[in-house]
Amino acid sequence: MANLRWLEAALPLGIIAGMLCVMGNGQYFIHKAVHGRPKHIGNDGWDVAMERRDKRSWRAATPREN
Repeated sequence: MANLRWLEAALPLGIIAGMLCVMGNGQYFIHKAVHGRPKHIGNDGWDVAMERRDKRSWRAATPREN
């Protein structure tokens, strides 16, 4: 029985790891539901401002249909 001491720690560690995965996936799906697209990892304020600028310039450059 002494060889299975690691088994005592495996269950709590498995529960902790599982809950971390659940929390991460929860954040992903909530963000996707709110914003309609997955979160871009590593975007800061500059990246967001450049994305908005690109969207504005793209809309201005495309011809509008009547």
